[in-house]
Amino acid sequence: MIAQSATRIREQIDQFSGNLSRGLCKVARRFVGEAIYGIQARQSVHLTQIGRSLGESVPLAKTENRLSRNLARPEVREVLRGALLREGARRVESETLLVLDLSDLVKPHAKKMENLARVRDSSEKEIANGYWLCQVIGVENGGREITPLYGELYSQEAEDFVSENSEVLRAIRAVSGSCGRRGVWVIDRGGDRRELFDELVPQEAGRRFLIRQKGDRHLLLGSRKGSALAAAQDCPRPYATTIVREERDQEKTYRLEYGFREVRLPEHPGVRLWLVAVTGLGSEPMMLLTNVPMRTNRKVVWWAVSAYLTRWRIEETIRFGKQSCQVEDVRVLAYERLRNMVVLVTAAMFFAAVVLGTKAKLEILASHVYKAARRLFGIPDFRYYALADGIK
Repeated sequence: MIAQSATRIREQIDQFSGNLSRGLCKVARRFVGEAIYGIQARQSVHLTQIGRSLGESVPLAKTENRLSRNLARPEVREVLRGALLREGARRVESETLLVLDLSDLVKPHAKKMENLARVRDSSEKEIANGYWLCQVIGVENGGREITPLYGELYSQEAEDFVSENSEVLRAIRAVSGSCGRRGVWVIDRGGDRRELFDELVPQEAGRRFLIRQKGDRHLLLGSRKGSALAAAQDCPRPYATTIVREERDQEKTYRLEYGFREVRLPEHPGVRLWLVAVTGLGSEPMMLLTNVPMRTNRKVVWWAVSAYLTRWRIEETIRFGKQSCQVEDVRVLAYERLRNMVVLVTAAMFFAAVVLGTKAKLEILASHVYKAARRLFGIPDFRYYALADGIK
C-alpha cells in the first residue's frame, strides 16, 4: 500500500510541477519537477540528496552538476512565483488572513556564499551571517489550513537591494495583484512603519490590514495627539475571553480583556482607523491598528483579536517550511541559486499543505501518508511535519 501511495504521490508531484512551470523551456520544466520531487523525497535542499532521489544511471556528480546549472536560471523564480500566486489566490476569500512574516536564514559558518549579510538570528537573539526571508501565508481566521502564497530570499548586500521596505512592499503588491482586494493583511510589530501605512491606509488602495503596534507611534484621538500605548491604556475593555495556549509542551490559560477606540494617523487624518487593545498577555496591552471597521459588538472585536492570535498559532507552521526541508542547511554558493531554491521550497510546501492535504480526490492518499509517517502529534499544525515525513 505504501508503494502504491508513493507512485501516486510522484504522479501528483509531476502534474503539480508541470502546471507551475508552464512558460519555461522543456529542460527547465524537467528540472522543476525533479527539484520539487527531490526536496519532498529527501526532505533536503542539498543538490546531492535531490540527485540521489532521482536514481539516474549516470554518475551522481553529473546529475548534481546538471541540477546546479538549471538552478541558476533566473526565469525559474519568476515563473514559479507567479504560478504559485495564481494557484494560491483561488483559495483567498474576502476574510482570509494574509500573514506577512519576515524571518532569517542563518549561515553562521558560511564565508563564501554570495551576498552573505548580517542578520538577526531570531532563535539565538544575536547577529549572525545569513539572509532574510519574506513570506506570505494565507489562513482563515481561527482555521488550520494554510496556503503558502509568496516566499523570497534577499540580502542587503545584493546589488539590486533597495531596502527592507521595498522587499515588503514588493510582496504586498505581488500578492494583492493576484488576490485583488480579497484578504486582510496581518503583520506583527515589524509592520509598524510609515512606509507600509502609506501603502495600506489610503482608501483607494482597497487593502484591509491589522498591524500590531510597538506603542510609540503617535495617533490622533479626535484633535488630540498621543502615543498608541497611552491610547491603549486608556481604552475601555468591556469584553473578556479565556484562551488556552500551548507553551513548551504545557497548556497555559489566559484571561483576555479587550476593546477598541477610533483613531487616525497624523499622516492620514482623513481615514478612520481603530485601535484594538488587549490585556492579559503581558505587562502592557497588545495594540492592534486596523482599518477593518470595529463597532460595539463582542463578535466584531473578537474577530480582530483572534486574527492576530491565528497569526501566532501558525508561526510553527511557517517554520515547518524551513525545518522540514532543512533550508538553513542549504549549501549552494550563488545568490541566484539560493533565491531559486527558496521558491522551490515554497512550491514543495504548497504541495504538502494544499495539493495533497485538501483536495477531496486525495483524501485516501493523504491517510496513507499519515500512516507512513508513524509519529504522534498533539498540536494540529504539526500534521504538516507528519505529512512531510510520510511523503519522504
